[in-house]
Amino acid sequence: MKFAYPGLTDQEAEASRAQYGSNAVASQESETFWDKLLGNLKDPIIIILIVALLITLALTIFGYAKWYESVGIAFAVVIATFVATWSEHSNEQSFQKLLEEASLILVKAFRNGHLTEISINELVVGDYILLQPGDTVPTDGLLIAGHAEVDEAALTGESEPVKKTALPEGADPATEDYRLFRAGLLVDGECVMQASAVGDQTRYGQTMKELLSAEDRLSPLQHKLSVLGGHISTFGYIGATFIFAAFMFNNIFLKAAGFAAYWAQPSGGIIHDFVTAAILAIIVVVVAVPEGLPMMIAMVLAINMKKLLSVKVLVRKLLGIETAGSLNILFTDKTGTLTQGRLSVSSFLTGTGARYEKLEAIPATLRDTAGFALRNNTSAVIDASDPKDPKMVGADRTEQALLRFVTPYLAQTGAMDIVDVIPFNSTRKFSATQVTGDRSLTLVKGAPEVILQNCVRYLDADGNPINLNNHDVLQTAMNELSSRAMRLLAIALTDTPIDDSKKLPTNLTLVGVFGMRDELRETSYASVKIAKNAGIHVVMITGDAKETAQAIAKDVGLLEDDPQAIILTSAELAQLSDEDVKQKLPHLYVVARAFPTDKSRLVKLAKELGLVAGMTGDGVNDAPAVKNADVGFAMGSGTEMTKESGDIVILDDNFSSLTKAVLYGRTLFKSIRKFLIFQLTVNVSAILVVFLGQFFGFDLPLTMTQLLWLNIIMDTLAGLAFAGESALQRYMLEKPLRRDEPLINADMWSSILINGVFIALISILFLTSDLIRELFSGGHELGSKAAQDKFLTAFFAFFVFIQVFNTFNARTQGLNLLEYLLDNRLFSIIIPSIMAIQVFFITFGGEVLRTVGLSIFEWTAVLLMAIVIIPVDLLRKMARNKWFGNPVQQQTP
Repeated sequence: MKFAYPGLTDQEAEASRAQYGSNAVASQESETFWDKLLGNLKDPIIIILIVALLITLALTIFGYAKWYESVGIAFAVVIATFVATWSEHSNEQSFQKLLEEASLILVKAFRNGHLTEISINELVVGDYILLQPGDTVPTDGLLIAGHAEVDEAALTGESEPVKKTALPEGADPATEDYRLFRAGLLVDGECVMQASAVGDQTRYGQTMKELLSAEDRLSPLQHKLSVLGGHISTFGYIGATFIFAAFMFNNIFLKAAGFAAYWAQPSGGIIHDFVTAAILAIIVVVVAVPEGLPMMIAMVLAINMKKLLSVKVLVRKLLGIETAGSLNILFTDKTGTLTQGRLSVSSFLTGTGARYEKLEAIPATLRDTAGFALRNNTSAVIDASDPKDPKMVGADRTEQALLRFVTPYLAQTGAMDIVDVIPFNSTRKFSATQVTGDRSLTLVKGAPEVILQNCVRYLDADGNPINLNNHDVLQTAMNELSSRAMRLLAIALTDTPIDDSKKLPTNLTLVGVFGMRDELRETSYASVKIAKNAGIHVVMITGDAKETAQAIAKDVGLLEDDPQAIILTSAELAQLSDEDVKQKLPHLYVVARAFPTDKSRLVKLAKELGLVAGMTGDGVNDAPAVKNADVGFAMGSGTEMTKESGDIVILDDNFSSLTKAVLYGRTLFKSIRKFLIFQLTVNVSAILVVFLGQFFGFDLPLTMTQLLWLNIIMDTLAGLAFAGESALQRYMLEKPLRRDEPLINADMWSSILINGVFIALISILFLTSDLIRELFSGGHELGSKAAQDKFLTAFFAFFVFIQVFNTFNARTQGLNLLEYLLDNRLFSIIIPSIMAIQVFFITFGGEVLRTVGLSIFEWTAVLLMAIVIIPVDLLRKMARNKWFGNPVQQQTP
């Protein structure tokens, strides 16, 4: 073994743990099921239901209400709270399980005189830890043996690896050249570190503690639902009081002709009236409250979460989906999100300036020579046993990019021996390898400005050496690549052997110049275009130089369509006041040389402007900004801290997945709006029927149990039907909603009120028409209990089915009610199922639902009368389109 240390004994480890603690990092405490339940019970909608339940229980105890009415309201409370709470809790538990599995990392540590593997959480101060390429640094400590190149991008945002060396005797241990920090990634070298801090005392742990203290902010949907819930509860209390007073007024002044006559009647009649008024008031409360809404939202979130998972988007917090749909501004990383996250060859220039972008496009002889030169002039150890996935050990980012480009040439064939080598360093800016065997040459690669000085020839397409008399054409082509933020590297060869001076050989023949950069993902340009069309202002934040950032921003389309586009460096941003930044923000597209504090500042200022801000991140340094954004997008390749801070995890690190999250967020919001149109139409019509019914001789045209059945069972199933609505690309052509925009817009109110009032009026007509009463007498004598039961059953069936038909109106703003209907399989299955369930329960509902069976003829009559709501709403939509414009056409350019 290269390194050997006795390490701590078990007793020493326990003593260290007792003194300094373990290496476990504090994580955000997840709410228990009961904590979540208690929080949901404080919702205004639930409180008003509980008040109604307590009054109904009291009436039941004194014999004025049926037991199943109390059970019905209690069931409504259970449905509205337990299901939503369980959904939130189970999703949180699933994510916590993922985090726990991710934390089960085994670390190679010296304990009790030998090397062993222990859990990362078991590390203590003083442990000796062996680190090899690919290992993540498990804690903070000193490098005491060996050397390492560490990728600290997760901590600092810097993409270039940092070289670390062992602590020399007498050196200052606080110097960062000798220190390793938790979450760094060892990319090269082998070393032993001694843990100096663990758990919350590490830099990683300190950042996590800051995150846990950050305050959560209501999502746009939570804000809108909170406002709506407050309005509904206020309406419920006022409506209940009003209908109680109206009922008593009707009985005292209209029926009994005054107080004196009313109070002169037997006390039993007065008590009956007060109880009936109280029941009517409770019915108004029950009807006013959309009991199915919390469950519907939980279902629609869960269904969309599963859809998103299929497109590589893991939803950490369910409401994060809806918030993504409301984004106004998105701050995004460049590396790995807009780009591929690794250096790759984008162009190859010949000595004539001809450019090729694919290996296969380069002329065969020239391609063979370039492959040979790169394969044999490298310090990397190459294992090409798997041609599709060759292994390269010891190659830096530049060399990996070059070798990947010539992958077909990496499998060594023929005899080839290395005679001499000039390794690359930053002073000479080139490397050279002299080989002998099938071909005896000196192969050179390095900075073009250095290599070209000694080039006297270049290879043409057939591999023939041609005198290189003029560099101008080649230089122009190189300048064009440099303007696109490409790193250039030239390769050449010569018959001149390497001499003892180790200087660049003369009389070189240029093979070509490679242009490399972290190339854009193929989907990035189109995805940025989609985001911009959706009204989302995209700002790229990167640690790259301003020139590089500008080139990438131009290629990805960020700078299009805005002649006032602004690009700032972190230093320039720091010189601006907060007010100045707010003024520039609408035209700011790039922040270069950025620091983590810049991200947090920009998120804070965007939120102060009332914008819904999104932030992407992958490293520990990104976690605070991701946490503080309205919706934080953590990258799948990022640290566990960032994933825990974010609302949504982009598993493939792809910007196009971000736009899919936005699309599904908008679809979800529209589904909720469609459900609200449907349910609030039910509520408005039911309240009006209950209120007006008493003035037409019907104290209880709809019973509490019937309305609970309608609100909970029917509406919840309808909510599930709306949850499966298709994610239409036209939604990405709409502008995002303002945070303070009401949940119910003008077009929704017109649908709710016009259809609600129409249903109420036609219901009153149904109740008061002698012709309809005779139609649904079932052959019994008019006025008999059997005829009355038949008639009220038919009315309940009519009221339910007219609401069911209204679901077709609610699911689209357009005139084509069948638009994308078959794409929503849930709707196609559930609506017919609701009808079948309704027929079954009306037939067998008995005393609980106050129903009796209907004949085929009677069911047909009910359906024909109920379907009238469809042409009524079509007329409303046509009038709206004529006088106020078609909202569907306004959504598309």
